[in-house]
Amino acid sequence: MPLVPPRISRRRALQGIVAALTVLAALVWWLRPFGEPELTGELTFSTGVRTGVYHRYGQLLEEELGQNMPGVSVRLETSEGSQQNLQRVAAGEADFTVATADAVAKYRLDGKPGAQQLRGLARLYDDYVQLVVPAGSPVQSARDLRGKRVAVGQPGSGVRLISERLLTAAKLDPAKDLTAVSIGIDTMPAELEAGRIDAFFWSGGLPTNAVRELSERFDIRLVQLGDLVEQLQDSGSPARYYRAAVMPQDAYALARNTSAVATVAVPNLLVTTEGTDPELTEQFTRTVLLSRDRIGHQVHAAQLVDLRTAIYTDPLDLHEGAGRYYRSVKP
Repeated sequence: MPLVPPRISRRRALQGIVAALTVLAALVWWLRPFGEPELTGELTFSTGVRTGVYHRYGQLLEEELGQNMPGVSVRLETSEGSQQNLQRVAAGEADFTVATADAVAKYRLDGKPGAQQLRGLARLYDDYVQLVVPAGSPVQSARDLRGKRVAVGQPGSGVRLISERLLTAAKLDPAKDLTAVSIGIDTMPAELEAGRIDAFFWSGGLPTNAVRELSERFDIRLVQLGDLVEQLQDSGSPARYYRAAVMPQDAYALARNTSAVATVAVPNLLVTTEGTDPELTEQFTRTVLLSRDRIGHQVHAAQLVDLRTAIYTDPLDLHEGAGRYYRSVKP
């Protein structure tokens, strides 16, 4: 007798289809981090002044995010710097930003609105504090700025925060002992070149294009700040994020320095809020780490982003989504 294949009930067939679809969905979910993301929507990234490292980094990161998250539209917003960036993210005016660790610590210490909702995604590169003067200037340390016209950064910037601390460490009152000029790196070089200021402070990755371009048309020198590190670190809680550092002589090859310059450095953090979607945050963090070398070809500081240290976002807790990424690549 010929064998007759068993009849499969409609119910069993449907159960089989449902089971197969469940397995397929699980497989797609597992593979998705390695394939095309499915996120859609818009995000805002608050950067910095147009000629600073934050903004250039943001422009290049925007390109990388466009490739890795094609369904998400990225909008860049320029800012005065770290302090304004934190205010924007905490207020929901931006989704992601970069800010120095000392600015984050002060924002939290001051109990600013939304401070407890801030979360870290990654520790990025360090900012180096740069005190720039004309090559023939008599200024050899921050203590020599008494009576000078000094650009100290815009009120919402990270450089404003650290320049005032450095001046205090140098026993100078920014409001009385010098003429403090509230401008950013977008106008500082031109003002120095024109002789309208005698010096400017800048805090940024090495090299900062605005400083490099100034050195190509005007003789400048970078002033050491290493003699203030100990006093600076003794100035309070946020100051523990400062460390002694050295700017290589070739950081600005045309500057009139005959050796490396001792200074102060502070880490930058990638920041969002607790309420940001974990999947979005996971993919954002992945893009930042995987694009390090490509972005680093144009922003040298980005080459220093390191998977081994990126997870240390002190003083901020790590965002849940960023934590997912780091666990996924843990050896």
